[in-house]
Amino acid sequence: MLRSNEDIAVYILCGGKSSRMNTEKGLVEFHGKSFLQWILDAVTPMTSTITLVTKNVAYACFGLPMIPDLVEDQGPVGGIYTALADSSFRYNLILSCDIPKITTEVLSALIQTAKGSDKDVFILSDGKHDYPLIGCYQKSLLQAFQYAIEQQHLKLCPLVDSLRHQKLVITPKDQAAIRNINTQEELLSLT
Repeated sequence: MLRSNEDIAVYILCGGKSSRMNTEKGLVEFHGKSFLQWILDAVTPMTSTITLVTKNVAYACFGLPMIPDLVEDQGPVGGIYTALADSSFRYNLILSCDIPKITTEVLSALIQTAKGSDKDVFILSDGKHDYPLIGCYQKSLLQAFQYAIEQQHLKLCPLVDSLRHQKLVITPKDQAAIRNINTQEELLSLT
């Protein structure tokens, strides 16, 4: 299969506590497939370099490389730090495991825009809310994330805002693609 972005790595963060969902979010089923499988279906046409950031052995069934957080309990900042430390690629697509409606088209637009930008981080936004866990992060940010962990600056949005970043505001028709599902109620409302 010819993939469109073999020069990027994809890291899917599956290490959260899933406290609001009360079950492992990446393994939650939606229309007969796990959230993670929906995400993999969207990224596989773009690259074969896909890694799961998790220590949960339940994800081994996907047959993908899995890496645990380098520093435990640091939230998404720690997950991104782990991904950037592992990666040998300049561009790294970082995704959460709770976005089952994400599409190849939305992710391709993000990656192509990021590659054409002079910014270090490129994230999606719906115009009201930013989605830093649907973002393209350059490897050069490794030290910034390490410093944030050392200083316990673990809120991702303020960290991204402090970096050379840009936001891609998606069209209303694509907003369902970036919706993250955190609770059983949100899952039930998903169509």
